[in-house]
Order: sequence, then C-alpha cells, then structure tokens
Amino acid sequence: MTVLKTSLRNFLAHKGRMALSAIAVLLSVAFVCGTLVFTDTMNTTFDKLFQVTSSDVTVSPKGASDTGETTSDTGKPPVLPAAVVGKIERAPGVKSAEGTVFSTSVTVVDGDKEKLSPTSGAPTIVGNWNANDARTMKITTGAAPRGSGQIMVDADTAKKHQLKLGDDIGVITAVGTHQARVSGIATFTVTNPGAAIFYLDTKTAQQALVGRTGVFTNVNVTADRGVTDARLKRDVSTALGTGYKVQTAKEVADANQQDVKSFLDVMRYAMLGFAGIAFLVGIFLIINTFSMLVAQRTREIGLMRAIGSSRRQVNRSVLIEALLLGVVGSVLGVGAGVGIAVGLMKLMGQIGMHLSTDDLTVAWTTPVAGVVLGVVVTVLAAYLPARRAGKISPMAALRDAGAPADARAGVIRAVIGLVLTGAGAASLAAAAASDHATTGSAWLGLGIVLSLIGFVVIGPLLASGVVRVLGAIVLRVFGPVGRMAERNALRNPRRTGATGAALMIGLALVACLSVVGSSMVASATDQLDKTVGADFIVQNDNGSVITPQAVDALKGTPGLQRVTEYKVLPVTMTTPDGKVSKNESLNAADPSYAEDLRTKTVQGDLADAYGADSMSVFAGFAKDHGIKLGSRVDVAFKGGRTAELTVRAITSDEVVVDKGAMYVSIATAKKYVPADRMPLDLLLFATAKEGQQDAAYKALKASLHDYPQYTVRDQTDYKQALKDQIGQLLNLIYGLLALAIIVAVLGVVNTLALSVVERTREIGLMRAIGLSRRQLRRMIRLESVVIALFGALLGLGLGMGWGATAQKLLALQGLKVLDIPWPTIITVFVASAFVGLFAALIPAFRAGRMNVLSAIATE
Repeated sequence: MTVLKTSLRNFLAHKGRMALSAIAVLLSVAFVCGTLVFTDTMNTTFDKLFQVTSSDVTVSPKGASDTGETTSDTGKPPVLPAAVVGKIERAPGVKSAEGTVFSTSVTVVDGDKEKLSPTSGAPTIVGNWNANDARTMKITTGAAPRGSGQIMVDADTAKKHQLKLGDDIGVITAVGTHQARVSGIATFTVTNPGAAIFYLDTKTAQQALVGRTGVFTNVNVTADRGVTDARLKRDVSTALGTGYKVQTAKEVADANQQDVKSFLDVMRYAMLGFAGIAFLVGIFLIINTFSMLVAQRTREIGLMRAIGSSRRQVNRSVLIEALLLGVVGSVLGVGAGVGIAVGLMKLMGQIGMHLSTDDLTVAWTTPVAGVVLGVVVTVLAAYLPARRAGKISPMAALRDAGAPADARAGVIRAVIGLVLTGAGAASLAAAAASDHATTGSAWLGLGIVLSLIGFVVIGPLLASGVVRVLGAIVLRVFGPVGRMAERNALRNPRRTGATGAALMIGLALVACLSVVGSSMVASATDQLDKTVGADFIVQNDNGSVITPQAVDALKGTPGLQRVTEYKVLPVTMTTPDGKVSKNESLNAADPSYAEDLRTKTVQGDLADAYGADSMSVFAGFAKDHGIKLGSRVDVAFKGGRTAELTVRAITSDEVVVDKGAMYVSIATAKKYVPADRMPLDLLLFATAKEGQQDAAYKALKASLHDYPQYTVRDQTDYKQALKDQIGQLLNLIYGLLALAIIVAVLGVVNTLALSVVERTREIGLMRAIGLSRRQLRRMIRLESVVIALFGALLGLGLGMGWGATAQKLLALQGLKVLDIPWPTIITVFVASAFVGLFAALIPAFRAGRMNVLSAIATE
C-alpha cells in the first residue's frame, strides 16, 4: 500500500510532465479503436443492407456472379428467359416470384452530359422498379416510371446532383443511349452506402440494358409461411433443373459481405499497421520520459533505499506510475477513438458513402483491446527506466547528480547495435542481388527490421558524431549560444538518440515510399517513351468496356491515321506439354497494335502473331510449358469454340506495359467466338495523321462529348495520370504516417520540457552571469532543431537505402529506373528543422520565464 501511495503521489506531482506521454498513448489507442469502430460500423451497415435487400431465394443465370454483380466484358448482363418465372411460381412453397432486370455496366448522365456516378467508387445501378426494391425505398416525390420516357432516381443522388422532376437523364449502355425524364424520387429506408440507383419500367429496362424484352437478370422468390429458405431453394432447384444459380437470402448476403469484407480487411490492417508504428514511436517517448524522471529523482530514490525500500519496491513504484499513465491515456484514447470513427463516417459522407451513426458499432472487444494494448505498451516501455531506478544505491542520496552512466553497458549496446546494423545491411545487399522477387522480398523485410533496430540501438553512438557535424554546419553561426545548444544535445547521447529515433522511424518510411513511388513513375514513363507508338489512348478509368457507339464515334474522328481496338478474352489453354491452363486470357487487337506497342520479343516478330490462327506468348509461359516458335496451342474461347493456334512470337518478360500478355488478332478471335459473346473493347489506341496531333486531340474529345465516361489522353496526359495515381496513394500513406510523426514531435517537446526542469539550477546560473532570456530561448530552440535534424538525417538516409533496395526488386518486374526524389527529400529535411522549432516553443517559453534566484536555489 505504501508503494501505491508513493507512486500515486509521484504521478500527481509530475502530472504536467506525464501529459505529453499520455497524449501519445491516447493518440495511438484512439487510432486503433477508431479503426475498429469504423470498420465494424461499415460491416454492420452492409450486413443490414444485404439482409434487407435479399429476397428469400434468388434465381439468376448460371454465369452470374454470387454477389449479383452484372458487369461483363460484353457490356450486357447475363439473362434468363421470362418463362422461368412461371416455372418458379408453380414450385411448391413459393408464395410469389418476380422477374427483375438490372445492370451495373452503365453510365448515367444529365442533360449537360455530366456523369451522375458516385465519386466514392460505389456502383451505378439501373434496373426496373420492383416489389423487392420497394421494401427498402419509399417514393417521396413524383411517381414510379411508366413508359419509356420516365425514370426514377434515389434521393441521395438527386440531392447531390440537384436533380428534380422533369430533368433529362441519359442511360448509356452497350445497347445504346436511352433518354428519359425524372418522374419520381425514392428515398432509402435503410442506410445507402453510396450507390447511385435509377429505375425504369420493366419493358424499358429490358430493352435499354439487354437490347430485347422477355428476359430477366434475376427472379426474386418469396416463400410461403412456414417454408424455410433452404427448403424453398431445394424445391425451386428441382422445378428448374440444371442451368440456373439458386441462392438463399443468406448465401447472397454472405457473398456480398465477403466482397466488402475483403476491402474492409485491407483497410483495417493497413490502418492498424500505421497505429502500430505510432505505438512504436510512442515507446521512445515513454522511455525518455521515465528515464528523465528517474534521473531527476535520483536523490529521492536513494533516500527511499536508505530508509529500507528494496530494489523491487522502487522498481514497482515506477511501474505503477507507468500503469497509471497507460490506464489514463488508454481510457481517454478509447473515447477519442469513437470520435475518430464518427469523423471518418462524416468524411465518407462527403465523398458519397453515407454511413448513419445509428449503426455505430462499438464491440466490447474494442475498448478492451485498446486499454490492454495501451497499458501493456506503456508498462513495457517503462520497464528499463524502472529497472534502472531499482539499481540506484542509497549513496546516491548524497550526490546532487544522477548515478553515473554504466560504461560497460554502453559498450555492449554499441557492439549489439553495430552487429544488428551490419546484419541489416547484409540482408539489404542480399535483397538487391536476388534474382527472384519472392526471395528478395523476404531479404528486404529482414533487412528493414534489422537495420531499423540496429539504428535505434546504435543511436547514442551516432548522436555523438552526427550532432557534432550538424552543429558545425548549422549551430556555429549562432556563436556561443549555438555551441551551448550543441553541448546540451551531446550531454546525454542516449536521450538524444532515443528522441531522434522516434522521428527517424516515420521519416524513414516517408523516404522509402517516396523513392519507390518516384522510381515506379520514372520507370513507367521510360517504358511508355520506348514502347508506346500511338498518339492517344482512350479508356474508361473504372476499367469498364467501351460501347460500340463510342467506338464508332471515335473512328469517325477527322485527322486520324488509324484506330486500334483492344479486347481481353478469357480462355483455357492446352499447351504442348499436355498441361491445361485455366483462367488465362488472350489480348485480342488489330494488327496495327504491333506498331502501337513496340514490345520487345525474344523470338519472332509480334506482327506475325496477328496473322490467321496465330498467337504470341510471353517468355515465362513459354519456358514453363516448353513452347517454341511454331508450337501449337489449343485455345478454348469462353462462350466460343476451341482453336488450334500457332505461336509466331515470344515476348520478353522485361517489359512494364502489357507485362505477361499473350496476343491474338481480333479477326482470329471472331472466327471462334460468336458476335453476341465477343467482349467489347477495353482500350482504344489512336494515331493522328502526320502534323495533325493537336487538331486530332481536340477532335477526339469532341467526338466523345456524348460519352463522358471515357477519357482521351495523349502520352503526356497518360504519364501525368500515372504520376497522380501514385501521388494520391503516397499522400494517403503520408497522412497516416503523420500520426507517428506527431507522436515523435510530442517526444521532442517532452524531452526538452523535462530537460529544462532537469537543468533549472544551470539555467539560473547562466541567467545570473548575463545570458538574456532571448539567448536562452534561442539555445533551447537550436537544441531542438539539431535533435530533429539528427533524426531526419538518419531517417531519410535509412529510408533511401530501403527504397533503393526495393527498386532493385522492382527491376525484376521491368521497373528499372531508380529515381531519388531529391526535392521531396530536401523539403522533408528542411521541414524537420521547422518541426524542431515548433517543438521547442513551449519549453523555451517556460525556460525564459524562470525566476533567476529561485532557479539558482533549486536542488
């Protein structure tokens, strides 16, 4: 009980000094709990949606997906005949059966040809208004569509795009463009995760989406009272026979939820990973805090030992303080985590994914995990300082300063750090020299872990040398004040090393990812310059196919020399070695594609692969299956016949554009695939007539004005789009890493604040002999700057080493250009100096306000 009282008294006596450590724990726990609450809430939202929207049993064509998605390479959804509805209605246990038709392979535009698709990545759905949808939506304005000239829209989409009754709407599909006017607006009675939904009457939906009436994409079946879904499924399957997919409501909901779960799992683990980095950085802050508190209480601890306290009691006293810190920070972090989750939900609402706080889900495991994690990490971080406190002898009470550092421990630490760093460097070298990406990735991961731990352990040794160099470059211009700041940073290299290491971790990841991202862009740009011969590329940025109407419009553009179509056909191959390769694909293109893509071949000429009954394979596939020029491969086209194709070219694996592609001509594909099963174009390549590039560029954009879902890019645009995509991903990662950097900044603030308290008498003496308040504040700011620059220098150097090694592995995939983004690296390094200045504001201000006489009298 005495130990507990002592710990509580010390904790409350130093509550101001504990605050920043508590904030670090709070932020880390909040990020973990916020992630868990947010993803659990999204799961709850989708669970409710899928349960409510699924009929007792759903019947769909055999080729339809389990989730009900209808996107297809033909642009039309798979369908079943309307006569199936009658067969289902006559099955035992069926109360009702209703045919529905819908498609997600659509683009909807307003009267100004502006897309009405969600910006959140959610689908655009066009279908017929039916009883199943009426369960989850209520018509709040106007009426349901009647006749081909009417369409109904969901309220969220109407609000976002300011649609009202009578507005013109265009539905663009593979069949053509259907024009209608808004007849009604329907409001969701459940949470809408962001999809844009439009309704036509049944006949119009069939004609607009499929191109013919008398067919449905699904049949929603309702069971009689007392009939289970499993029994209903069995009876319906018996009535229909083979050739149809029959699913219960649970099976449909589970399939949909599995797709969502895959996305949410990636999001959850990524965000938890960044929270883990923040925890790791927080460990340095906590270690520094307790180390300095123990050093400042050396006399007090020595007196406790002198009056009978054992080492275990002293150790336990410090650990109890850490336990209190962990509990306070973690409990506050759990509450902040719920707030973060609500904030994320509001943010998702801004981009179109509507999540209701009514579905806010806080599982009991979330606060428990947050508190346990926060407390365990805090106590573990405080163990070393607590152990050090227990070793203080009673004689320390007779000394003014803390116990002298253990020189032997310092030597052992340096040796261990050097060994770990050397092992990490050797692992990185092995990764760079690896010929296989899998093996190289394992070496890279090991190298990153070992080198990071090595730098952390060897931090004090590095601080002694690096800080002197930085001091000579940065601090000496400030005269005596700069030299004092340098000496303060060197006074305790272990403390400086730990503080710098906290900042080093976040900046090392920033540098590594910057090098990787910049190298990817540079490599892809280099490959585009070398291989792409077409002037323009036309595609749908969401990966959907291009409708025949848009292809015709593009081909009619003046100023073009040629237009090349490009399709992807799913196939099954039987190779000369007798092996059957399922789930393969052939890229079918016009012969001019050999000019549009100057891909490297190891044997043959790619142009020959576009001859009749000819094809190409890539080198890795040829090696695995013993294929040579002239080999024959049996190719079974999905939805078509089997062809025997002759290999006329073998392409290199050392490419980026279309890496691993196998080619065939569209003419050959049409010979074996029926017209109604032929996939639509995935890409179009266009080349302008000599000297007409600018005019053709403008003409292409004008030709596709009625098809805003497609983007025309010249090579400059394409490179910029690639750069923007990678840049957006990196910015997202940088944003998540900002949490770790914020915690590191708190560590610098805390170190300086405690350092000022530790040096109270010294500061008083310096003020007494003439050091002005302004000079004192400058000294503390400069000390903070040099510590921040020390951490930045180590982090950026380490990160660039990681990134350069990772690029060597990317070179195995054809990305051979190493590009160091020096503007980013320099900007981060300079910004670190400002981070140091910011971190020193409060400690410097407090130091400047000290009363000189009181400071001198401090013991």
